[in-house]
Amino acid sequence: MVRFARSCTVVLMCVTPVWAQSKGVGCDGAVVLKAGRSGPCTELAQKISALLGEPAVARDHWGIAVTGMDGSPIYSLNDGQLFQPASNAKLFTTAAAMALLGPATTFETKIVAKGVFGGVENLTGDLVLVGSGDANLSGREIPYVEPKDRPKVEKGAAPLPEANPLRYLEAMADQVAATGLKVVNGDVVGDDTLFPWEPYPEDWTIDDAVWGYGAPVSALTINDNQIKVTVTPGLSAGSPATVVVDPAVPAYYTLDVSVTTGEKKSGSHVQMERALGSKALRVYGSIAVDAQPDEEDVAIHDPAEYAAIALKWMLEARGIVVTGKARALHRISNDAEGFVKSSHEPLQGMDWSKVYQSHGQLISCVNNCDALQAAYRNPLASHVSPPLLEDVIVTNKVSQNLHAEILLNNLGAAVLADGSTVKGARVVRAFLEHAGIDKDDFIFFDGSGLSGHDLVTPRAIVRLLQYASTQPWFADWKKSLPVGGEDGSLESRFGKAPLAGRVFAKTGTLGEARALSGYLECASGRTVIFSIMVGNHLPQTTGDREAMDKIVAAIAAAN
Repeated sequence: MVRFARSCTVVLMCVTPVWAQSKGVGCDGAVVLKAGRSGPCTELAQKISALLGEPAVARDHWGIAVTGMDGSPIYSLNDGQLFQPASNAKLFTTAAAMALLGPATTFETKIVAKGVFGGVENLTGDLVLVGSGDANLSGREIPYVEPKDRPKVEKGAAPLPEANPLRYLEAMADQVAATGLKVVNGDVVGDDTLFPWEPYPEDWTIDDAVWGYGAPVSALTINDNQIKVTVTPGLSAGSPATVVVDPAVPAYYTLDVSVTTGEKKSGSHVQMERALGSKALRVYGSIAVDAQPDEEDVAIHDPAEYAAIALKWMLEARGIVVTGKARALHRISNDAEGFVKSSHEPLQGMDWSKVYQSHGQLISCVNNCDALQAAYRNPLASHVSPPLLEDVIVTNKVSQNLHAEILLNNLGAAVLADGSTVKGARVVRAFLEHAGIDKDDFIFFDGSGLSGHDLVTPRAIVRLLQYASTQPWFADWKKSLPVGGEDGSLESRFGKAPLAGRVFAKTGTLGEARALSGYLECASGRTVIFSIMVGNHLPQTTGDREAMDKIVAAIAAAN
């Protein structure tokens, strides 16, 4: 039996759709059978009820929570039910990083000598590139620049040149050469042992592993652990297309190319495949003679090995002889405890008033540890990252999956001296419970939301957003959220008045799940907190996103 809200006295003015009746939804949009909650039959509830009754979205599963900045309830629908957060998970990861690592934290990547010097010119031993959990060893522009502030390119003009994606590694190679080193009688090693070698969190899909957005997680990250593969048509139909890889680091991926140039207006039909664990990249298909080049970001299989190969290549270009090979040094996890059990263990004796301003580094050694630690303290070259806040802004603005995962692992390394995914998830869980979020309202298996196991309720997201608004780091963290009609993943949404520049929210898309959560400046000038989540929408449709944006407009108009 459906129980309607007490104040909904004129039922004909607030009709509950048939689909909503079957789910126990009253005319105010509140789930009353399962959640036992109801509210006034307001114009907002009527509007949302009508939007969700549209055929394009009526079969989707919706959850909505709206509150004032003080947490006072305004509207809810299925707000206690679990949904896949997709990239809304980044809200939780970045908030925990701001609170526990601190916005000013930096990460130092080093090149150290592990061996014995003969003067300054000869090293008998290995040259080690030590990963520190810096996500920004790349050509990315830091600080993040809003689109309106970027240099404009005139129509027909050549695009502005991109920064060298290996620029910081090049700078460290210059530092090594400046020491006078001439010969390395040993290997060049990429050391990512700060995090255990767990490149893919649980339930990341296998097809995601090919692409840059599913790049493997490593404490030694170079160019977002991806390369750009550009396929350009030949001069005439039937001729082979050309394939260029950037950065052009030799001896990494082997290319198997079979792309032909098609007739005019035949379109671009280029596919790329790489078996998991393989360094053979197959590029095949066709591209029209009049088509623009097809650019794809392809994940690097082993980032630490790739970094070592690139560094060895750079050193040799600077006249330094390396007699050995380039290789990776990984730390294999020995944690056999189940993820859920381990991630739910409380943090005993945690001082929540403490803000972590430094980043500990784990050093794995078996023999001669004192000498090795001394070497790590006296690097031949180093690079210090931008402050953590700048990375949080990038992570949320462009929804950068890898950076969110690195933040999660850095939380585990800093708080629990173990940069594993599960230890990072344990820290985030403890932080969220401290923030007053019900322990059964969320579970995270990663930091980005790419895992299909991640689940969260709309009310948990709203509670996080409300808690964040009371914290000293809030103003900086809010700046990291995409702004409607202006930047990030909301640049092309909410671009017209009255919502342009008034929606500050994180997007999320994963398979048939979508989410949008953040802060909304309403018609009255009041700011509210909202979370809108949808699951099980039909594949390759956008009706749910369009309904979502209309719901945001309705919330703004009603408040």
